[in-house]
Amino acid sequence: MKYINEFRENDRISDIYLCKHKQSAVTKNGKTYENVVLQDKTGTIDAKVWDPNSPGIADFGDMDYIEVVGEVNSFMGSLQVNVKRIRVCREGEYQPSDYLPVSKKNIDDMYRELLGFVNSIENAYLKQLLKSFFVEDEGFVKAFKQSSAAKAVHHGFVGGLLEHTLSVTKLCDYYCGAYPILKRDLLLAAAMCHDIGKTKELSLFPVNDYTDDGQFLGHIVIGSQMVAEKAAQIPNFPHQILVQLQHCILAHHGKYEFGSPKLPAVIEAVALNYADDTDAKLETFKEILNNNAGRSEWLGYNRLFESNLKPTKLDY
Repeated sequence: MKYINEFRENDRISDIYLCKHKQSAVTKNGKTYENVVLQDKTGTIDAKVWDPNSPGIADFGDMDYIEVVGEVNSFMGSLQVNVKRIRVCREGEYQPSDYLPVSKKNIDDMYRELLGFVNSIENAYLKQLLKSFFVEDEGFVKAFKQSSAAKAVHHGFVGGLLEHTLSVTKLCDYYCGAYPILKRDLLLAAAMCHDIGKTKELSLFPVNDYTDDGQFLGHIVIGSQMVAEKAAQIPNFPHQILVQLQHCILAHHGKYEFGSPKLPAVIEAVALNYADDTDAKLETFKEILNNNAGRSEWLGYNRLFESNLKPTKLDY
């Protein structure tokens, strides 16, 4: 099988992929075509079916495993597949594990490292709050390990939420050493809880799409509510600690235009915002480079970075 991360411009493909999403569209000339997102365990790629009424294009839909024949080309700096033929596959023709993107890092090792940070918290209330999620709540632990950190953009794979959370926590731990004014217990608790709402915002793979709660509320509000619910079960949990923790979660996107209900008002919220943004952007850039491995030319304009991107090249 040729995996999506191995695709190169001008490649011809003939393999089975998961149809993650399919949507009809119309060209400027009024001709109907299909936008398709293909997925395997290495990631996703956009595909176009320019002639959906062709005899070679079988009737297929979301979450079908389909055999795709087509060509890989480049558009606006990103690879996409020009589909020529599609056949819907039968159960037994494919291994589902080949189509779920999974973190390249060991999930159990990452979780043990995260628990080390939980155990390092000195404040008894915050430590108990964290243990109520990451140690005592088996359903949460299972979902947290399996969840992605996003539908798209960054860490969009099984274990992605854990990998992102651990990276943000480690960055915040470094900040605490560099800037002793930061309250380590509050900042690290916020780092570990900042995206817990994604366990309810997004469904698990292979769907990995927004739930009703995710659409109505979003992970930031959901996460704040989850923290409040756990804190309510801990006798005499200090109100000031709770609202500052909730504030860090509510403000971790930094700006209203980025979906943040609040702007950072304490220094720990500022630190969390920058740690979250750093890990998200560097992971996004890394995934762009991985999807264009072997290319040294300019990759085209990227809306997130508002720049034409290029792989680093050193002549020494």
